[in-house]
Amino acid sequence: MQDKSNIYPELKILSPMEQTWAAYRRNPLAMAGLWCFLLLIAITLFGPLLVPYGIDEQHPTHLLLAPSWSNNGNIDYFLGTDDLGRDMLSRLVVGARLTFGYALVVVVIALVVGSAIGILGGMSKGLKSSVLHHLLDTLLSIPSLLLAILVVAILGPGLFNTLIAITLALIPPFIRATYNAVHAEMQKEYITASRLDGSPPFRIMRLAILPNIVETLVTQTTRTLSAAILDISAVGFLGLGAQSPQPEWGAMLGDSGDLIYLAPWTVTLPGIAILFSVLVTNLVGEGIREALKEGND
Repeated sequence: MQDKSNIYPELKILSPMEQTWAAYRRNPLAMAGLWCFLLLIAITLFGPLLVPYGIDEQHPTHLLLAPSWSNNGNIDYFLGTDDLGRDMLSRLVVGARLTFGYALVVVVIALVVGSAIGILGGMSKGLKSSVLHHLLDTLLSIPSLLLAILVVAILGPGLFNTLIAITLALIPPFIRATYNAVHAEMQKEYITASRLDGSPPFRIMRLAILPNIVETLVTQTTRTLSAAILDISAVGFLGLGAQSPQPEWGAMLGDSGDLIYLAPWTVTLPGIAILFSVLVTNLVGEGIREALKEGND
């Protein structure tokens, strides 16, 4: 039979991934968010190699220097300096790795661990599934930030302990979301037909369940990434996370709180960085979710 796609190119059937990408590209806000997200990743990976000054390099003659667009600014210090004469631009760029970069690492670990446990729990029955269900209800009743602060209080302050605490706090939401999605899929007729056909559980999970819970995983991942950025910043702001002179954005906010009237850029710039990263993450996540939904329709 002759392939009609060669005669009528417009009839070419797109793969599900191509359909999702085509739907995503039609959303201008999502595309803008994607480019900004890629920019953040590039800054996280390569920014520390390109900064003009060290994160703790002090310039005593330029204390609290205003940004370069101000009348009192200096182009050599584009975003000004803090109360110790440290370059704000260099600290913000390096801080992207400590806040945004580590948030990505935390979310990936939570995604892998939480999804694996959720899939196993959702595919199981009886006592094991019931215990997991009620245990998750207990853990999810505690806000992730509060749980992270409790763990940090036990382990001691520091960025590494903060990352461990936030990872542990973000795993239960992944387990819960995956568990509910898998449990709902297991009740559908095509799963029952696959089991009656003799398909092993691993094959059912790989070919039947995973493709149908991608939207849930994407939505949960972007939501959790925003939460991870805010949690890392909040713990740093409270002085329990990154310690000076580490330029984590939340810690920079906490250290500059007393300067909000004297040098407002030392507070607003880290705050804008946190806001920008969370906004971009939400734009990308919402764009992917809508593209997946449109592709499924």
